[in-house]
Amino acid sequence: MKFFLGAVVAASLLPVAAFAETAPTTGLYANLGYVDAHSSGIDLGAIQGRLGYRFNNWLGVEGELAAGAVGDKTTTTVGGASVDTKYELNNSAALYGVGFLPVANNFDLIGRIGYGESTVRAKGAAVADGTPVQVANVDDGNSWNLGVGAQYHFDGVNGVRGDYTRQEFVGSNAQHADVWSIAYSHRF
Repeated sequence: MKFFLGAVVAASLLPVAAFAETAPTTGLYANLGYVDAHSSGIDLGAIQGRLGYRFNNWLGVEGELAAGAVGDKTTTTVGGASVDTKYELNNSAALYGVGFLPVANNFDLIGRIGYGESTVRAKGAAVADGTPVQVANVDDGNSWNLGVGAQYHFDGVNGVRGDYTRQEFVGSNAQHADVWSIAYSHRF
């Protein structure tokens, strides 16, 4: 009797499992999360949003915007003067081509490549010859970005996504940044 009851329960769940396996993974999606960026000893935090479109199980495109939330401060010595500098991310924007590797139901590994721009503001204060000096600088940087990550959708619609992205800045500002992010993910 127990075997028969178990078989009935299992048979009743098969259509649900089959539906879950064939749930469409194409279409519009959005992410909202927190970003932690490290570059040249400076750590900055930001709130980031992404909007993307998944063409099929393997390919998509996404854009991202971020606004600074947490700044950093450094102290250096220049010509015998101590310089305190505060750094803040004003904003960043990027566009990516995205590759998805479906590993299990509602779980994907992600690879992405793109191009972006970041604007960082630096405000410094120094004492030179007994006179306080204020220095402000806004630096724009364009970068080629390469990233990997994973996402899991709990119910096929709502989930979580984690990423690592390497930003390689071009031009006279040839530095790099290591960017880690965690986000809420929603499929429409």
